[in-house]
Amino acid sequence: MVRRHRFSIFNPESEMCVVESLKALIEQLINDRTLIMATLSQVRNKGETCTKVQIKPVELKGKLHYQFASYIGTKVEHRNVPAELAAEDMTLLFRESYRQGLLCTVEADYQVLVSKKFKVSILTKSPSKKEEPDLAHNRRKRYVLEDGEPVPFLVELGIMNREGKVLAKRYDKFRQINRFLEMVEDVLADLPTGRPLTIVDFGCGKSYLTFALYHYLTVRKKRQLNIIGLDLKADVIEHCNELAAKIGYDHLKFLVGDIAEYDELDQVDMVITLHACDTATDAALEKAIRWGASVILSVPCCQHELFAQIENEVMSPMLSHGILKERFSALATDAIRAKLLDMMGYSSQLLEFIDLENTPKNILIRAVKSSGGDNSVKWREYTAFRDFIGAKPYLERVCADLLPSESSVQG
Repeated sequence: MVRRHRFSIFNPESEMCVVESLKALIEQLINDRTLIMATLSQVRNKGETCTKVQIKPVELKGKLHYQFASYIGTKVEHRNVPAELAAEDMTLLFRESYRQGLLCTVEADYQVLVSKKFKVSILTKSPSKKEEPDLAHNRRKRYVLEDGEPVPFLVELGIMNREGKVLAKRYDKFRQINRFLEMVEDVLADLPTGRPLTIVDFGCGKSYLTFALYHYLTVRKKRQLNIIGLDLKADVIEHCNELAAKIGYDHLKFLVGDIAEYDELDQVDMVITLHACDTATDAALEKAIRWGASVILSVPCCQHELFAQIENEVMSPMLSHGILKERFSALATDAIRAKLLDMMGYSSQLLEFIDLENTPKNILIRAVKSSGGDNSVKWREYTAFRDFIGAKPYLERVCADLLPSESSVQG
């Protein structure tokens, strides 16, 4: 059975309505969150390459969007449109490209027919109750810290409200925190057991991740530990200490200090250094290596050292462009750091920390203490690369006593 659409926006005496009324219908379905799927077909122009568009609701960063899937030959192109703009985009497609559409909702389906004179006929099919769309299926993954579960430090830092709902404008930071905890989760088995852990966060800044790590290890994993955050900004450190005291994180403290000069500990189990500038990252890595840290997590920031050193005639077509030289220098620096860590008793990985759209500094070096092995091959690979680009890395210089010598490898 097909019947006339009865929404108040239409004239009950006619099934013909203008395009603006179609837009009003779509807006109503979107506002009511009843639109499950829309399919636009029957192209208006023979030269149209996109033969069909399918539209469905998805939830992205806590907000409702509609995903437009355009079928072009054997390919499908996707774009996500915020809910408040979706009706405008859908109506425009009807106006310019498609003569037929099917709007499937929870209660009923609506067939849309657009004539050559841009008159719109909307026929309502007999109601057929459908399940509401599962938006979470399109987007959500299971986070270590869940949206909807209040966490004291996230509330105090303005990422969650008191009910545990993540604020829309802070969702990127929420995802970053969870990504970091996932990487920690992967190396839990490599940390010592049977005693309290000692962790140092060099260049902790506002300490979102420091607080997250403390919460995860103490509240979730019931581990005993002491965490020290170090930073040069006295006002930031004062704020972090006040927050730690307020939420009862008794074994978390923050100090003002320089990475290279910090010498208050003899042994550390985990070292974190996020976005320390240039060779400050290397200074933190040296500390971690000499402490014999079981796990090192490092996200380097700017890498100026190699940018000033690299020189190679063969690579001049690339190195003559500043932006390319800068990016190559950053990648080469992290490759050198990883190789040096491998030669000093670690097994290292380079991982994507967060999306490039948030920051280009998105590579995390994760190094886990290992049994070591024969370094002669690693050393030859490293020195060949180092010499080829003309690098004189800071980390190699300060850790010279821990690395193979040229004579020992040749011998």
